[in-house]
Amino acid sequence: MPPEIAIFGIYVSPLLPTLLLLSAVYWVLDTLLAHWGLYQRVWHPSLFRLSLFILIYAVLGLALFASRGIRS
Repeated sequence: MPPEIAIFGIYVSPLLPTLLLLSAVYWVLDTLLAHWGLYQRVWHPSLFRLSLFILIYAVLGLALFASRGIRS
């Protein structure tokens, strides 16, 4: 796990800034997919949105770990 990040003297997980980045990326992608009408073609739109959220968060989290050069 990458070391904690100090924000105004408070140590937070490095995944918290990743969550903030995820919010922006997810909002843009969700807006585009809704505009293109994709949610009318999937079986369960809210489940699809949740899966998309988890997928993007996992990719950003793995990118964070890979960028720090952490190996198991």
